Amino acid sequence: MMLQMLKKLKSSFLILSCVLFFNTQLLSSNLDDDKFILGKSFFTIPWVASPSSTTARDGLGPLFSANTCISCHPSNGRGNLYSKDGVTSRSLVARLSVGNVLKEPNYGTQISINGTVNTPFEAKINIHFSKKNIIFPDGEIVEILKPNYSLKDLNYGSLHKNTNISYRMATSLKGLGLISQIPNEQILSKEDEFDKNNDGISGKANWVYSKITNKIELGKYNHKANVAFIKEQVANAAHDDMGLTSSLNPNDNCTNSQENCLKESALSKEIDIPDFRLDAISYYIENLGIKRVKKDEEYLKGLKLFESIGCAKCHSSSFTLSDGRKISPFSDFLLHDMGADLSDGRVEFKASESEFRTAPLWGLSTLKKEQRLLHDGRARNIQEAILWHGGEALKAKENYMNLEKKQRKKLIEFLEKL
Repeated sequence: MMLQMLKKLKSSFLILSCVLFFNTQLLSSNLDDDKFILGKSFFTIPWVASPSSTTARDGLGPLFSANTCISCHPSNGRGNLYSKDGVTSRSLVARLSVGNVLKEPNYGTQISINGTVNTPFEAKINIHFSKKNIIFPDGEIVEILKPNYSLKDLNYGSLHKNTNISYRMATSLKGLGLISQIPNEQILSKEDEFDKNNDGISGKANWVYSKITNKIELGKYNHKANVAFIKEQVANAAHDDMGLTSSLNPNDNCTNSQENCLKESALSKEIDIPDFRLDAISYYIENLGIKRVKKDEEYLKGLKLFESIGCAKCHSSSFTLSDGRKISPFSDFLLHDMGADLSDGRVEFKASESEFRTAPLWGLSTLKKEQRLLHDGRARNIQEAILWHGGEALKAKENYMNLEKKQRKKLIEFLEKL
């Protein structure tokens, strides 16, 4: 049965490759089809609780939020804030910390909204927004949403009194393999931590500990650039979101106060995702393409406007990969202070409470209406995301607001085509 499934996936992949090859940037032209298809199968097909007759993909839980990777990353893109039935999507997670400790005593590092039959879920995320009007200098009024997310139905007692909760939306996976090929030196060359050139922008690298190399590495991925390698991010997501163990995270995500979770986890002594499967999932993600943008006269005009108001100081439009190819991710992959309104109160390695990695803008053209922007999914569209910018990005936001309405529209149209 598994062989038939893989053959079907391989056939579908080969057809899809012919359709997409000419309008996407791929990491490699020498794709290992079998490894890619194996990774895709473990990315898309649901995991189940153990013990199960489906031994290749059992081990889910005991505490988890999702049972597939793709449920948090629909179409390999950004997550949705709401599911189809209108409830909080599994793409939105609640990360916990107490001071600089990235976990909470009773609930661990992240809230699990589901549990197996014998292990109660940890809590549910409640979504509520308050409305805020923004008035442009030309008199236009637009409404943005301020999130007031909270936890309900806590099943393992109260949270530590000093607990900080950071709500995070799943990011797009497209183009991650291309990012991995950017030489570190290019990213570091854009650093200006102490703003020596006095332009108001002080990007800095996030240096993070890697469980793969057991040393400090340059962080490139996630909202705060807190992970250095795609494989490590895959392992972390599998552990935190699905309760799956691996060589990088060998223990189940139970805390000492979660007795049922500990009992269930004790029944299994094996790693849920062996290295060859973890490598395959990573390989699949590393080779996801990103849409090519036609750099015609209209694009160049939009880019000039984008640069003129200061957006390109953080959203860098050009990098050269180690093999000489040019890419345009529109990010510098550095940390920037985004101001008090976007602060999530969480410190991750060198990233302070209000510092975030510059979000890559490539792929905005594939954004669906239900997919939200910013780290917590508060922004319903590109303009709302811009209007939440503060800190180092405040001047660029003000420049945008001071544009004539026709120019603002042109800039948004440019971004929608990236």
